[in-house]
Formats: sequence, structure tokens, C-alpha cells
Amino acid sequence: MEETAQGIDVTAGLVRLSFLVQEIYARVSERHDLTPVQAKLLCVVADGPRGMADLANHFGVERAALTGLVDRVERRGLAERTAVPGDRRALHVSPTETGCQAAFAFKAEIAAELRKLVAGLSPGLAEHLREALAQIVGAYPQGCPRGHS
Repeated sequence: MEETAQGIDVTAGLVRLSFLVQEIYARVSERHDLTPVQAKLLCVVADGPRGMADLANHFGVERAALTGLVDRVERRGLAERTAVPGDRRALHVSPTETGCQAAFAFKAEIAAELRKLVAGLSPGLAEHLREALAQIVGAYPQGCPRGHS
């Protein structure tokens, strides 16, 4: 990663941006009395119930590790596991009302904090960034391919 005459190269910029976003995410999580992974879980299940296997895949962890995470948020009254009709071994994870409120508040604060990162950009530059991000993220709709993360 090297610096260029115009600043940093794309790779260095993406790495630095990733670190900034992770720092913001961790700071906001702490303000909401959540770990970053608990906040992520709440945000994921706030969009709709998810199966344990699906969540384990989404988080890139074994089901046992996910079970521990779900146990912790469940003990806090933020999520609950419910049986899947027709499959007595499968469970869905859903947010409780308190969990939905926590996810909504967290998402709102994260959005406000991230907007501050780009607040100084000109409208044209902000639009170019939006287009570039859409293209990059759109190329990997399910996250980074294995071996590239």
C-alpha cells in the first residue's frame, strides 16, 4: 500500500476506511451496551427471523459459536428462538420488541455517525462515491467470496 501524489492509493484508502467504520461501529455498539457482534445480530434479525444455520453461515462461524451469541442476547431479552413449523429440530431467531427498538436506535445512530464521514464531500464527489460503493457491494451481494476476506 503506497501513498500517491493525490493522497492514498485505493487499497490503502479502503483499509483505512474499513478501520474507521469498524471503530465507529464498536463505539456506537458500546454506547448501546452491545458488543459489535450483538449489534450485528440484532440488525440482521430485525429484518426478519433467520434460521440458526443461515445465521451461522452469515457470520462465518460454527453453529456452536452462534448458539452462544444467541444465548447471550436472549438472556438480555433482545431476541428469542422459536420453533420452525414442520421442522422440530430447526429454530428461528427473532428480535423481541426490546430488541427491535435496540436495533432501530443502533441503526439510526450508526447512520448518523457514518454520514459525518462524508459530510465534507461535494455533492458530485458524494455521488461518485455512492456509485462506486454500489458497484463494489453489488459485485458481492452475499459478502466476500471465500478466500478473499
